[in-house]
Order: sequence, then structure tokens, then C-alpha cells
Amino acid sequence: MELRTAASPKDVKHYTTERLREEFLIQGLFAENEIKLVYSHIDRIITGAAMPVGQELKLTAGDELRAEYFLERREMGVINIGGDGTVIIDGKSYDVSFKEGMYIGMGAKDISFASKDGANPAKFYLNSAPAHKAYPTVLIKPEGTPEEGVVIVKDENKVELGSLEDANHRVICKYILPGQVESCQLVMGMTQLKPGSVWNTMPCHTHDRRMEVYLYFEMPEDAVVMHYMGEPQETRHIVMRNEEAVISPSWSIHAGCGTRAYTFIWGMVGENQAFDDMDGVAMGDLK
Repeated sequence: MELRTAASPKDVKHYTTERLREEFLIQGLFAENEIKLVYSHIDRIITGAAMPVGQELKLTAGDELRAEYFLERREMGVINIGGDGTVIIDGKSYDVSFKEGMYIGMGAKDISFASKDGANPAKFYLNSAPAHKAYPTVLIKPEGTPEEGVVIVKDENKVELGSLEDANHRVICKYILPGQVESCQLVMGMTQLKPGSVWNTMPCHTHDRRMEVYLYFEMPEDAVVMHYMGEPQETRHIVMRNEEAVISPSWSIHAGCGTRAYTFIWGMVGENQAFDDMDGVAMGDLK
């Protein structure tokens, strides 16, 4: 597990391009038959991925958590961005297909990941946060029929915003949030840009009550997203490519502009779970 410390905005404005990438960019998440994890001191979020090919991958706490098992004091959200896969939790198997997700509550001890077809492996993207209460583990599907242990994303949690004229026509699909999938502090979902749109989250905002991590995907290998971060009057950018993640501290804006449309998963951890608790930044105030 890689460890990242917190960063002060007073320091970040002096970072070189390489230092900025070292602190906030997460590369190489999806590696064959590995579970990659990055532990950030910023709200103690763990960002990671599991890509099983021909074998099950078991999630362990490692020395960093000083815990008997990974979710002894934590909760976790999972979204699959690859082929059909299976998540095995304390002996119970959940089939998780492309763009389906899971919330796994505190106290789940044995967690493993597997792919249905090694030639088209599952790519499980993970966000984990400290927890104080055990909430039910559920499978989350964007579409379908509700059944026991399965939550279907509600229509009101599929929000269409923006326009092609402003190059920001997009659909926000909220997976883990109060009223749909309960958690201690983790909020998680996915935003997909429509063809011809390239901007997300502009006009931009900060939310001092929580931090956020983005994972950009569904990008061709020759495409990039210019991810903008920093204080509104001290903006910086990080060039990002397919299946790379970026850490956004609570004091930072977080917005992106791509060379073509893309999709990204967002995960938030911190003081509250109010999705609309944002501090908007006027376009004229950006520097």
C-alpha cells in the first residue's frame, strides 16, 4: 500500500509539474493479478483497484492499517469498469458486471475479487473510508429490478446537466448516498459525458467539508484530460490519461476538459454527505 501525506495549498502553488503529479496523480491502478492501494492522509481515504486474471485476489489489511482485516474499522465502495466479475464477501458471491457497484459495510472480513473470463477481466475500482457503524452490504445496479440485497439507482439520482452548446452535456449517476445506499461517510458515483462534450464541473467549486477523488476512464489511448486543481486564484493542471485517478483536497477545485468525451467515477469522504454542499466559484474569479 502506497502512502500519501496531506499537502498545504501554500506549498502546492510552488510545486513543479513532477511534484504535483507525485502528490496527487495515481497511475498504474489496474495491474494483472494485483490489488493496488493508495492511502491518503487527506480524510484517510484509500483509493485502489483489483484486476484478477485467472485467479482470485484477496484483500488484506497489510501493515499500514494495523487491523486484523481490511474493513475492521472501514467501509468500501466498488465499481467495476471491466468485464463481468465476482466479489466474494464472507463466503457469499456477488456478480458485478460493467458499471455495476457495491457498498461493503464495516465488519466484512473475507473479501476477494474474481473475473468471469480472464481474457476480458473485471476491473474493480475501490474507494474506502474510516467507518463508525456497520451498514448493510449491497449490490448496486444503474438499471434493473430491485431484489433482496440489490439496490437499483433511483431515477432522481440520475441527473442530466449541461448542454452540447457549452460542451458539458453529461449524466450524473449517484450510487452511494443517503436515501439510497447508506454509509458512514463515503459518497460515490459516476458521471458520463455525452459525445461532443468535454467539460465536467465548470463553473467549478470547492467543498471544504470533504475531499474527492476522480477516476477518468473510457478514453482512447491517445486522448488526455486536462484536470484542473488548486485554489481558485492559484489554479494548476495535471495531464491525465485513461484509467488514472487524481486526489483533490477539500481546498482545491476539481474540473476537467478532455480532448474528447469520457467518463469518470467520483468518490467523496469527509465531514458530511450532502451532495449539493458546494462553494461555487464564479468564472470571473478563476486565475
